[in-house]
Amino acid sequence: MANKKSKGSNKKKAAGSVPNGTAASVPAGSGAGSSTSSPPPPTPSPNTSHSNSHSPTPEPEGEEEEEEEDPTARAEKIKEQGNISFKAGRYGEAIDLYTKAIELHAAEPAYLTNRAASYMALKRFRLALGDCQLAASLQSAAPSPKTLLRLGRCQLALGSSAAALSTVRAILAVEPKNAAAMQLRDRVQVLEGHVRNLDAARKRRNWGLARLALDKCLQAIEGEGAEIPTEWRTWRVELELAKGNWDAAHAAANDALRLSPNSPDILAVRGLVLFLSGKLPQATQHVNSALRLDPGHEAARRLRIRVKDVDRLKEEGNVSFKTAQYADAIAKYSEALDRIGESEEEGGGGQIRATLLSNRATTLLKLERHEEALADTDASLALLPTSFKALRTRARIHLHLENFDLSISDYKSAIQHSTAEGASDADVRSLRGELKKAEAALKRSKTKDYYKILGVPRECSEVEVKKGYRRESLKHHPDKGGDEEKFKLVAEAYAVLSDPRRRERYDMGEEEDGMNDGMGGGMGGGMGGMGGMTQADLAELFAQFNGGGGGFGGGGFGGGGRSRGSHSHSHGFGF
Repeated sequence: MANKKSKGSNKKKAAGSVPNGTAASVPAGSGAGSSTSSPPPPTPSPNTSHSNSHSPTPEPEGEEEEEEEDPTARAEKIKEQGNISFKAGRYGEAIDLYTKAIELHAAEPAYLTNRAASYMALKRFRLALGDCQLAASLQSAAPSPKTLLRLGRCQLALGSSAAALSTVRAILAVEPKNAAAMQLRDRVQVLEGHVRNLDAARKRRNWGLARLALDKCLQAIEGEGAEIPTEWRTWRVELELAKGNWDAAHAAANDALRLSPNSPDILAVRGLVLFLSGKLPQATQHVNSALRLDPGHEAARRLRIRVKDVDRLKEEGNVSFKTAQYADAIAKYSEALDRIGESEEEGGGGQIRATLLSNRATTLLKLERHEEALADTDASLALLPTSFKALRTRARIHLHLENFDLSISDYKSAIQHSTAEGASDADVRSLRGELKKAEAALKRSKTKDYYKILGVPRECSEVEVKKGYRRESLKHHPDKGGDEEKFKLVAEAYAVLSDPRRRERYDMGEEEDGMNDGMGGGMGGGMGGMGGMTQADLAELFAQFNGGGGGFGGGGFGGGGRSRGSHSHSHGFGF
């Protein structure tokens, strides 16, 4: 037992050494103050050291061996190890050691500020902020400028300029000449200036300047990634939307959501990007997720209603279009466009607005309201210049309006963008066929446009071709005072357009001269020389002429008193 008590005595001496360096007390009657010059007595044995004077309470055997070092002293040693790791740049290791010291002695603010410094070295400012705030609260009776300075740096790094400025003022209240605090104050004021510039630019809708100010804000802080204020990340998305930079808006929203997947604000703004991009089901999913996290989130609630309304109206409009209820389709598309709006902050309505405008333009084209349809396609392509469907619709409108050069340009652009937009092979083939017809129309416009000569549309039926021929023949017949050359052109036009094969070749831009086929053999050449007209057609036409009082002269085709010499070869049908 003597050895055990000696061992316990040594442990108690070690425990008597505290972090501030105070030595353990010396027993009375020993040391330099003794009246005898003999050496101090040896350590008392268990039998004499506490014999008859204390009579200690018996303890279970081995308890002294399990007695541990004082937690405060152990925490101090671990803190020193943490300092060594910090100085060596092993910040993660230092954080672990400081954490152990805090667990042993939670009331020591130095351990918290040391761990905060390690977090700051790793740019984990939010965790550092929590440590600094706790340390400052422990020191509230006697504020530490060093702790407050570290707290202010964390606040600035996280973009909390107002809080950082308040902390700086607290430091200067304790130490008015604190140089580090004054430097921090200058940095905070620079950040506040950039934030004011950002707010002013947004109010003026100067999106380029606002984006520049936001970049300056980011440069003024040290936070990265998830440490950047959530509001700033949503601002970046909103600025890209306002500028119509859809790819950049998607990238910014995706990045923000990756860093803060459970933020209702970011889920809502990501839903807005998807809505404006025309991805309505995905937009609904994001908005619903935001509302699960925050059922009262106002922006998410409003957006959910808009998405639902637009999706319903768009589908109803499509159904009406497919069933040829064009007026109803236009009404549905128009109502959906009203719900989308064209706010500048939302990129003018985005790709979903472009789609609805294109749909309405296609419907207006069916009703031959060409000018209105053209206005819608122009507005659609201003929002989404690569839409091959809108380009195709506008090309068709320009063809109807005989703006052939513009039509050809739009068809070429539609073909160029069709692959990227996921057009089918059938769509691409159709576009190429329509382009060829537009090029043929341009060529005809510079020579002879048989449709125009007969006064019929390009999609006219055979019956309409025949009616046009009769009408124009009567109008331009020389015996009725008409122009002989125009009369010849009418006969040419009918000769081509009344023959399905020749008309198809003509529509594709191939050379088709109405005077070349069966037009040189006089009447003996048969009906082919009459442009394909039947005996009944001729009889009806002659009857109209004779009924008008002029006729062809005595009922004949060339002779008689009505013969006019120079017209004898072409009075009938231009051959």
